[in-house]
Amino acid sequence: MEPFIITIGRQLGAGGRAIGHFLAKEFDMDYYDKEILAVAAKESGYCEEIFEKNDEKKGFFGNAFRSVIPMIGTGEYYNNSISEEALFRLQSEAILKAASTRSCVFIGRAADYILRDNPRCINIFLTANYEDRISHVMERHNVERKAARRLLEKGESERAEFYNFYSSRTWGEADTYHLCLNTSVVGIEKSGEIIKEFVKAKFGL
Repeated sequence: MEPFIITIGRQLGAGGRAIGHFLAKEFDMDYYDKEILAVAAKESGYCEEIFEKNDEKKGFFGNAFRSVIPMIGTGEYYNNSISEEALFRLQSEAILKAASTRSCVFIGRAADYILRDNPRCINIFLTANYEDRISHVMERHNVERKAARRLLEKGESERAEFYNFYSSRTWGEADTYHLCLNTSVVGIEKSGEIIKEFVKAKFGL
């Protein structure tokens, strides 16, 4: 069967990771969340740390990242200057390469935009009620409500800024995606089942 792709954009605490893992298992797909950062680092020769620090952020380093950083696979250090745009390009290349070989689930990282010319790509966006998202963040990060609110607001602001800058689209806007789903309505598990059936219908599986 020809490979197909599922991209999942998500609000923080909406269950994107859990649903992504579920779909990857159900359809025997490769799963990429932060994993794509390791792939991009390996293929580019830069250390994974700089991809992690820039992950789904725009403006974290200003106009450029300048530091003394290790090249992957060596104990030596080199003076490197790499812009955020270059990091995004390297990450995009890793996503495109992965998508060309096997069916994949990609979580965030503007994968829907990067794969916009792939006819075998389906784009999902997940939201959830605010209180449910706060509870999820509190549980996952083991923090109190006030700290969870800060994490949620900061994380979503960074995701939106990153996506809007690189895609020239609007993060979370319905007409950007094939399916938008509020996971609070039926829960994360049943939301995963709904998306599974939607994907099967889309690709005739």
